[in-house]
Amino acid sequence: MDSLTVAVEDPLNGDLDLLFERHSAHCHADTPPESMHMMDRAALSGPGLSLLVLRKGGQPIAMGALKTLGGGAVELKSMHVLQEARGSGAARRILDSLVAAAWAEGAQQICLETGSQPSFAPARALYSRAGFQECPPFANYRFDINSVFMKLNRAV
Repeated sequence: MDSLTVAVEDPLNGDLDLLFERHSAHCHADTPPESMHMMDRAALSGPGLSLLVLRKGGQPIAMGALKTLGGGAVELKSMHVLQEARGSGAARRILDSLVAAAWAEGAQQICLETGSQPSFAPARALYSRAGFQECPPFANYRFDINSVFMKLNRAV
């Protein structure tokens, strides 16, 4: 059985190319440019951001980033699971790791923006199953018909 590992990694690491290419293709497939909130790799390596990568047998199969918003809030960014790994529990594993990392960093709330299009329905369902609830736009976001905003508050 191939081992699963999750670790913070450099977004510019060359062996993450396929993950980033697939993530970009998925986001661009049916999201208008004015509604695109995906961060590029260079931006994900900036201050206040951390990228977690799930590997199976040493190969990257999923990723997600956390962006510090301030005031005890973080934003989940750029979560993606390779098509070949979908249905294996990889999405839940990387999401659980991101949530645990956020709580470990002292966050009290995790926010996210995802697409409203049918192609994003599996992501929205995953987030809902993990306890995220729809909310109004946060941080610098504005209402957009192509966006769904969600948040998860830390249990007290």
